[in-house]
Amino acid sequence: MSYREEHYFKPGHTNHISESGKEGVDFSNYSNEDLVSLWRETLKKGMHGICFSMYEDGQEPGDTITEEQVERRIKILKPYAKWIRSFSCIEGNENIPRIAKKHGMKNLVGAWLGDDLEKNEQEIEGLIQLAKEGCVDIAAVGNEVLYRKDLTEQELLAYILRVKEALKGLNIPVGYVDAYYEFSHRPSITEVCDVILSNCYPYWEGCSIDYSLAHMQQMFSIASHAGQGKKVIITETGWPSQGSSLGGAHSNAENAMKYFINSQEWSKKDNIEMFYFSSFDESWKVGAEGDVGAYWGLWDKHENLKF
Repeated sequence: MSYREEHYFKPGHTNHISESGKEGVDFSNYSNEDLVSLWRETLKKGMHGICFSMYEDGQEPGDTITEEQVERRIKILKPYAKWIRSFSCIEGNENIPRIAKKHGMKNLVGAWLGDDLEKNEQEIEGLIQLAKEGCVDIAAVGNEVLYRKDLTEQELLAYILRVKEALKGLNIPVGYVDAYYEFSHRPSITEVCDVILSNCYPYWEGCSIDYSLAHMQQMFSIASHAGQGKKVIITETGWPSQGSSLGGAHSNAENAMKYFINSQEWSKKDNIEMFYFSSFDESWKVGAEGDVGAYWGLWDKHENLKF
């Protein structure tokens, strides 16, 4: 996800969270050792879901990834999460839901849509095929394509309706993934979604770690209001462990641990289905997101737990 300037977190602005809005664990008396211990304990309790990081060093989207690589990473994640979220249905990504299902995990499977209509066809057909194989528990038709302006609303709508028609009778919810506020702005898209798949990143809005949990809760509330009773799933949220800072959001190990702990505790307490971003660090992402792009994983690029 890229920086969302139009929703930048500003003190005194209407989207500012007041002092009373601060929630979560009081870390003021925690040593670094205490923080690492709580982070590991929280991870050991398990997550609802994790976003699958596909690429090793030297790999990037467009490369075809082997089943062996996918299986190795699925095995690492299995003890810690019930669900896997994948982002594409081609170039080896189709192996993710198949292998996750084999290991007893559930799948939120995404078709990656963009301005390449030929690839879109491959993605949509791949998603439908995986669903018919029984590998899809929730289908996501597109990820932030409206934010990126890769497709028009009508084009996206046609893809969603096509997938819904193809999956009729399979009892698989179909939705679209985008930033939490897009569902308020796009009622025609929201209406056809069975489930609201919402990305919520206090970091990308320059929010201080002290207010990040309350700000994320506000994001969830905005998506919930737009959904008018439909289930809302947080499909991405996370915090980078190093790299440049953004406004009041500082990228470091301490804040990454705090954000993970607070988001997991809140999601369990309030029974929120959340997919944490991300599993492994991916070096290729520096081009798209700046230096922080490579440091969103709970595991480093060598598949070792970070802390």
